[in-house]
Formats: sequence, structure tokens, C-alpha cells
Amino acid sequence: MELQSFALHREKNQRLMAALCAAINLWSFDCKFLYQTSQLMIVCLPNGVTPKKNLINRFSPKEVISVKNLIKCLLGLTALGCMSAIATPSVQAQPAYGSYLGVGASFGFTSGNSSLGENSRTSAVVAARYKFLEFPVSLRTQILIGNSTAVVPTVSFDVPLNFDTDIYIGAGVALSNTVDTTPVGNKNSFVVQPGIDYTLPNSNLVLFGNVIFAFDAYRNSPGTSATSLQTGLGLRF
Repeated sequence: MELQSFALHREKNQRLMAALCAAINLWSFDCKFLYQTSQLMIVCLPNGVTPKKNLINRFSPKEVISVKNLIKCLLGLTALGCMSAIATPSVQAQPAYGSYLGVGASFGFTSGNSSLGENSRTSAVVAARYKFLEFPVSLRTQILIGNSTAVVPTVSFDVPLNFDTDIYIGAGVALSNTVDTTPVGNKNSFVVQPGIDYTLPNSNLVLFGNVIFAFDAYRNSPGTSATSLQTGLGLRF
């Protein structure tokens, strides 16, 4: 009967060898091992036949296993494959963090001195987020564009709720020292900005929403704060 051989390369751990031995013993094989490291050779012989020494020496390092017949060896290898697949840990998905650039709208909910034109405003918004991958921190900027323009840079602390959603709380300043009123007033002020980012599944699109609380934000209404809501759609990069 012709000598047949099969070479199996051992990977990063030794569990395959233990599983193979268990699979072979399930079929009551008479096994013979010449053990070193790193490579496994299975030699399938007719019962009672021993491989020649010079043939074995062509594979080094090696393990040689004499088995009763090829059919049972293949069945054992099938069992090995099943056990190896079960033992392999599944890859864990990672939360979808990401920087983005987006556009939307800003809605002002408060007014200052209405007799002097400090009324609530609605404007367009350009929103940007830069996410630090190694820290739960982002740099954010909202540019409110209307009759006057306000720029609101903030630094946020981010909390991922799941693979698609982050909530955050940020703090910064509103640069809005303008003649006309913006959704965050018409005076430079300190701001607090809570918000949420939701990544649409299987895409690079982000729905964003946040509220800006600007303290002492009106030039002609000392102590009056401004509140605005920003929402829109961003593209991750």
C-alpha cells in the first residue's frame, strides 16, 4: 500500500495537538509519537507497517503518528477541525467612535433686551468634532451663521452608550461679540454644551444634537443667559 503523508502546521497555541490526540484516541488508534516542536506530520500506513527512517528524517522537526488506516485518520481530522472552530474566540466589535464635519440648524430660545433688538434668532450651523482615539475627549466647534456669526469652541468628555451612540458634556466659550443677536447672544460668554452623536448603522453618517447654555450672553441685558439647540447631519472622517 502506498505511503501517504499529511503536514499540519501548528499555529500560535498547543490546543490543536491536544485536540488531535483526543480525536485519534476516540477511534482507538494505536499511536506512536516522535515529538519535537513547531510542525506536525501524520503518516498513514497499513496496519503493522513502520515508515523507513530516512523518510521520517525528511521532515524536521516533526511528530510521526502511525494509524490503522486513512479513513479513520480523516475522520479524526474532521473532529479536530470542529473542536478548533468551537475553541476559537469570536472577534469583538468595537464602538463606532469618529471625528466628523456636519451642517444643520441652530434655534435660539431666549432673548435679551427686545427693545434694543436682542431677540431670539435662528441660523445655520456648521459643526465639527475631532475625537482623540485614546481618550474619551473631543474638540468641538459650532459655527452659527445668520445675520451675525458666532463661533463656539468647546472641549467635551464623551461617554459611549453603545456601538453607535455617544453622549457628552462640553465646556468652552461663545465668541459672539456682534452688533446683531445670534442664537447664543451678542456677547462673548462662557458656555456649557451637553449633546449626543448617533452614527447611522453601516454608514459614515452621524446625526448630531446639542444644547448650548451661554451665561451672561447679552450686551444690553446683564446676567441674562442664552440657550440654543443645534441639530444636523455629519460625515465621519
